[in-house]
Amino acid sequence: RFSPDEVIRKRLLIDGDGAGDDRRINLLVKSFIKWCNSGSQEEGYFQYQRMLSTLSQCEFSMGKTLLVYDMNLREMENYEKIYKDIENSITAAHEKISECKKQILQAKRIRKNRQEYDALAKVIQHHPDRHETLKQLEALGKELQHLSHIKENVEDKLELRRKQFHVLLSTIHELQQTLENDEKLSEAEESQDTQMETETKQ
Repeated sequence: RFSPDEVIRKRLLIDGDGAGDDRRINLLVKSFIKWCNSGSQEEGYFQYQRMLSTLSQCEFSMGKTLLVYDMNLREMENYEKIYKDIENSITAAHEKISECKKQILQAKRIRKNRQEYDALAKVIQHHPDRHETLKQLEALGKELQHLSHIKENVEDKLELRRKQFHVLLSTIHELQQTLENDEKLSEAEESQDTQMETETKQ
């Protein structure tokens, strides 16, 4: 045996939307049987009207069911359209997110480059500009040229002093040689004088 809840659930499942179609069909069958077994014309006409009324209700219920079915189909189409729109929106959102990620990476790169440029600009600000650097290079070039002239003059003087020193050394050497020769000559003269004196005494 089924419980009352199971019976009601089963009847609702069989009945469709629960509008009582199975009950109307049963009443129509019963009315048809009564109409067939009716004894008087009046009772037959009454059963005939009941059958027409039940048929009208069944047709109305069927029309209502068809309308609900069509409405459900339209709702399904609408839901499919909404689902596709949502999918398209999700796809567009993913593309937008990817584009935003690319823009964020580009913005980070630009920010990093700007920070590096700012750091370089601060370093450059501590150094003179190109015009000032060129002026300093020109001044250093002139100073280097002046020092080069001084170096040439010093080298010329040094060469002159070297030659003079060489002449001086040569003169000193000659003088020393002359002195040595004079000394030897004096010694020879003294030795000769001593020998002459010895011979005279003998």
